[in-house]
Amino acid sequence: MTDPRINDDSVFPDPVYKDTVLRPLFDSAKTHHVAAFGAIDQAHLVMLVETGILDAGQGRDIARALTAIAAEVDPATLVYTGDVEDYFFLIEKELKARLGPDLAGRLHTARSRNDIDHTLFKLGLKARLDVLIAKAQALYTVLIDTGEREKATLIVAYTHGQPAQPSTFGHYLGAMIEVLGRDIDRLQQAYGVVDQSPMGAAAITTSGFPINRARVAQLLGFAAPLQNSYSCIAAVDYITATYGAIELLFLHLGRPIQDLQVWSSFEVGQLYVPNALVQISSIMPQKRNPVPIEHLRLLSSQTFGRARAMLDVMRNTPFTDMNDSEGETQAMGYQAFDSAYRVLDLLASVMAQVRIDPARVATNIRRSCITITELADSLVRQEGLSFREGHEIAAAVARAVVAADGDLPQDGYGPFVTAFEKSVGRPTTIDAKRFAELVSPEHFVAVRDRFGGPALAPMNEALASYRARAAAFADAARARAAAQALAKAELNSKFGALIGAA
Repeated sequence: MTDPRINDDSVFPDPVYKDTVLRPLFDSAKTHHVAAFGAIDQAHLVMLVETGILDAGQGRDIARALTAIAAEVDPATLVYTGDVEDYFFLIEKELKARLGPDLAGRLHTARSRNDIDHTLFKLGLKARLDVLIAKAQALYTVLIDTGEREKATLIVAYTHGQPAQPSTFGHYLGAMIEVLGRDIDRLQQAYGVVDQSPMGAAAITTSGFPINRARVAQLLGFAAPLQNSYSCIAAVDYITATYGAIELLFLHLGRPIQDLQVWSSFEVGQLYVPNALVQISSIMPQKRNPVPIEHLRLLSSQTFGRARAMLDVMRNTPFTDMNDSEGETQAMGYQAFDSAYRVLDLLASVMAQVRIDPARVATNIRRSCITITELADSLVRQEGLSFREGHEIAAAVARAVVAADGDLPQDGYGPFVTAFEKSVGRPTTIDAKRFAELVSPEHFVAVRDRFGGPALAPMNEALASYRARAAAFADAARARAAAQALAKAELNSKFGALIGAA
């Protein structure tokens, strides 16, 4: 019986396979990875010459051919025909046309598409993470500036969806700032995982040639080569670290964005959104729709979902080089960056422009009696009661004021005197003027001057620490940019020297 594998006369590639797999992969490579392909070829060639694997003349001829290809082949005009399997083989085909198969084939000494691919993907993620971190840092700075401006601006703080206590907008923003700072830390940590070069791992086990992996990593702007060569092609934690950090960032941002939606509603109204960020109904002229906030919520959810999808694709895949983590998956993940950029830019613009409506805050404080906690605390400090007894007296006052639709500082003293005498059996030492002061929102905030509280002293301390952290973030960004610029200059210099070699 004839073995069908020997006599299989089908033509590669199958037309359907070409159109459903190879063409999309080729188009993705020419869209996202051309520059990185070129840099990898250049860095690998420099290393091959420096280690003596290729001589200077071979390096010169290959360098000149690569330069000619870059000048003559416009990726935007390329249409996939199936003549070659992928973009890598297209470049190799172009090299062969200029140099012949022997010399052209020497560029691929001691490397594989496996280590090339993961290096491409890491270079793509590094560039995108740089942009994402910069935009997150810009939002961080806007939140600090707004927090400084609004550090004494009263708001109603909510728990369980109900008015709870007065605080300040600056204090609320401080909570946002601290979470965002931790998210920036996670993005920087993810960058550190990405910033290790797979080049030199070849297919799995490195090479018998005397390659210099650290030199290629240096020329490509990586901090170091990733040590274990199996890990270079099997461990996709650089992907999960990146998209895990993105997922958490946009999960966290989505929560205050939801607050912005509620706070700007007609019923609450403590947040005023300026006209530049408002759309008017096409039929209802009274409507002021803060549509950008809706888009922030939508785009945050989309970004979270896209990042989560990347983690789902990685789940339960074999610990080896697999297509699951490669071209099409990488292109899918880039969509998360695209929507992430939009959220960070828009949220920074919104947070710089929104204001608190003090009249609505005052009305909501009056209607909700949210300063009553301080009355209970004051009874402990000034009247020597237990907190539970003070709490019960304060609760009775709040019930009476709310039932009468009254104002706590003005209408609460009478119910307070009655409740106090009934509970304690003696008159209170707190007069009406002192009572009004104790239950004012300004007093409530001012006495909460402990570390992390909303009073001015701890707020100023917090804002100073946030600015110091912002400066550290900026220093780290400058260091990354300087390292990349230095590596690029070194690669250009060494590759240029190859071109000009005698």
